[in-house]
Amino acid sequence: MLERLAFLTYGLACYLVFLATFLYAVAFVGGIGVARALDGRASGPLLVAVGIDTALLGLFAVQHSVMARRWFKERWTRIVPEAIERSTFVLCASLALALLMWQWRPLGGSVWRVNDPAGRATLWTLFGLGWTTVLVCTLLIDHLELFGVRQVWNRFVGRPHVAPRFVTPGPYRLVRHPLYLGFLLAFWATPQMTLSHLLFASATTAYILLAIQFEERDLVRVHGRLYEEYRQRVSMLVPLPPRPRVAADHGGRAATPRAAIDARSSGPCGVR
Repeated sequence: MLERLAFLTYGLACYLVFLATFLYAVAFVGGIGVARALDGRASGPLLVAVGIDTALLGLFAVQHSVMARRWFKERWTRIVPEAIERSTFVLCASLALALLMWQWRPLGGSVWRVNDPAGRATLWTLFGLGWTTVLVCTLLIDHLELFGVRQVWNRFVGRPHVAPRFVTPGPYRLVRHPLYLGFLLAFWATPQMTLSHLLFASATTAYILLAIQFEERDLVRVHGRLYEEYRQRVSMLVPLPPRPRVAADHGGRAATPRAAIDARSSGPCGVR
């Protein structure tokens, strides 16, 4: 019981760290009420700042990608109990993101600036829509399991873990990765695109596109024909009407990545 209580406490603490980091990340990207934001005046030599920022983004990407891979988890759970593996990933991801925001070096400069009130309102709306999409998608695919809370709770009450099943909630019927789409909207929708913002948005976009390839490879390995059929019918990131079904799956449903909870790739803010 003491061990189960410790796991539950640890899992809840990791979740609270994630939640605080995620909320700060929204303000960090949007430059909303925080002392240190993504955009700002250059504080040193450009090449040095670019090098530091690139290293921070690389560290974040490597942490997500490596810890999300099945081969790593098989070895990692020999050291870290399986019940807190997900919570540990969430904690490490949150710390990597916190380090990035703490040590980020603004580059100054301006790529574009929208002064029209209607244009600015539209971009801020898209910014909010992006973050809202991220949150809604985590709820649709089981928010508590995605961030490790369900695992530690099941361990606490002695309930066996049940593997996620295929479902097609809401936006997953139009796009395979609406959560990543939400991040892309949040990162690119800004009334003022600075050099810092452009570096951040470009790097995270490249990473998301690469991460999707790893994630879908894992999903195909785990779910085989179910996910292959889903991938053939539904667009990856651009919301489009689904293509006609080629072959029925075993349960009469299309495959959708709630299973990504277990074959997770990396996305920002602790989501893999």
